[in-house]
Amino acid sequence: MSYQIITDGEFVRIRTEISNPEANQETIKLEVAPKIAVYTPDFNSHGERIQPWDDAVTLVLTYAEIPYDKIYDREVLEGKLAQYDWLHLHHEDFTGQYGKFYRSFSMQPWYKENQRLQEELAKSLGYSKVSQLKLAVVKTIRDFVGGGGFMFAMCSATDSYDIALAADGVDICAEIFDGDPQDPDAQSKLDYSKCFAFKDFKLVTNPMEYEFSSIDHRDRSVIPERDYFTLFDFSAKWDPIPTMLTQNHTRTVKGFMGQTTAFDKNYIKSDVLILGETKPENEVRYIHGEYGFGTWTFYGGHDPEDYRHYVTDPDTDLSLHPNSPGYRLILNNVLFPAAEKKKRKT
Repeated sequence: MSYQIITDGEFVRIRTEISNPEANQETIKLEVAPKIAVYTPDFNSHGERIQPWDDAVTLVLTYAEIPYDKIYDREVLEGKLAQYDWLHLHHEDFTGQYGKFYRSFSMQPWYKENQRLQEELAKSLGYSKVSQLKLAVVKTIRDFVGGGGFMFAMCSATDSYDIALAADGVDICAEIFDGDPQDPDAQSKLDYSKCFAFKDFKLVTNPMEYEFSSIDHRDRSVIPERDYFTLFDFSAKWDPIPTMLTQNHTRTVKGFMGQTTAFDKNYIKSDVLILGETKPENEVRYIHGEYGFGTWTFYGGHDPEDYRHYVTDPDTDLSLHPNSPGYRLILNNVLFPAAEKKKRKT
């Protein structure tokens, strides 16, 4: 980023140019830097990362020298979200199925350690199952958004969040995850009205299948070299919020995969604002919506500069990608809460 000092006359000229009805531009004043929290398990007592993968948001916040605090289930349930304006949900499984990594990684030390720590945490907080703890966390975050908070999630923290809300009071976890059988009628008991973004999705109940539901667009035919998604254009004067969230130096962004790569358009609620999609794949990559006095944004994929990020892969070096359009979308969401309140809610 660069800047230059201009004269008062030049300032007036620029403001006049922006105010022209024919110009798709608007002035947005950034008032106060938001207080940011990242929901992440961080590290265990040995100083090792519990989940062996990077997180794009913490990477870009650190690279951009934007301060943030790390919080997790205990802090959320103790009411500490009230101290923050903006919350990012790290790559997380809010259904209590440990990312459905059982088939591939259940014998790995990191998987066993993560399960042990999660179960200990749930018990210490008064819950008999991890899924019950995660549901309480999800509902607390929902109330944070409803009260005016800004929530941003990527990868599996998007669909698993809504699945947990829809499955409130329903056991959707197989016995290998929580010690007892899942409800055989779980699908029919889902309440989609509780979801932020998704509707009518079908659960993937097979514990050996690395997928949560039909939300994640699985029938992808696009090859990596042609995997791009397009950002929608909005009116800066009439739709300042989506304009801020999609501002970029390109309208075409290179795609990237994750446990949840993209959202099947058939399962997105009609009142959800689509910000970016892949045509003709019928998949959506970037969505936004309101809940109560706050907002949420879901962004599919794991790492914008690592097309297929595998477990245990090294962290992305952002100094090699200083102009990444995929990472810029993340930073747009950080700037958004700093804007004038009148621009946020109309």
